[in-house]
Amino acid sequence: MRWPNGFIAVDWGTTNRRAYRLDPAGACTAEFEDGQGVLSVEPGRFPDAVAEIRRRLGDLPLLLAGMVGSNRGWVEARYVPCPAGLDDLATNLVWPGEREAIVPGVSFVGDGRADVMRGEEVQLLGAAAAGRVPADALVCHPGTHNKWVVVEDRRIASFRTVMTGELFNLLRKHSILSDLLQGNAEPGDAFAAGARHGLDQDDLTSDLFAVRARVLLGTARREDAASYASGLLIGSDVRIGLGGKAPGTTFVMGRPDLARLYAAAIREAGGDAIELDGEQSFLSGIQAIATRI
Repeated sequence: MRWPNGFIAVDWGTTNRRAYRLDPAGACTAEFEDGQGVLSVEPGRFPDAVAEIRRRLGDLPLLLAGMVGSNRGWVEARYVPCPAGLDDLATNLVWPGEREAIVPGVSFVGDGRADVMRGEEVQLLGAAAAGRVPADALVCHPGTHNKWVVVEDRRIASFRTVMTGELFNLLRKHSILSDLLQGNAEPGDAFAAGARHGLDQDDLTSDLFAVRARVLLGTARREDAASYASGLLIGSDVRIGLGGKAPGTTFVMGRPDLARLYAAAIREAGGDAIELDGEQSFLSGIQAIATRI
């Protein structure tokens, strides 16, 4: 390993960033999270943003993942095509400086479609490397852009993105449903009803409007609207992710609140869902990449 004294791992997204100081054994000894995502960094100011991370966590090398490697980030780290594993990521690191490396994203082209991910690959492969996910598995990674990932032999074989989180946020902020979607979406009867409809029917855009009509006509409670709409969207998402196959075990990795909702919808579909901690998986993955440098 090139960095025997430890390093700083950074998960740098569009709107947020998390940074961790890892000792030579890979243990996290300090960390911080803030809202300084890549879109908040002015052109040409990434070296200053990197220097600020070092001021907070120490003068150590940095291994960065996420949107920092996009064409909106510091230096573009081009996508590695599927199938992709940890060795592929480590081989294709991009070095803006002697002590900074950026992890590439992963791309998929096939079945008449194209897809990309950036950041999730570290968590997915980290979970596989740590044994939290078996060598061959289906992984659901909820977020703004949910990923359904087929893992084969501890490599990302293929994946599909569903814009469920972004769609829910747009509906909450800019649609006729906005006033009904301000509450928290929670697992329960309303969520389950929406999930079952999303799983069984192919009328998402129609039933989204019915969220409002049901409340106006007194057939549904206003306080249940956010949970029902969330269930409707996530149920439709799960239907896409399972692709009509008999549901088995799906590993759900991400923010605990979102993972809980997706796990509930997968169980409504008749499958089993195992929830995983995304942060721990990221640290496993970034450490595994660092040992390959």
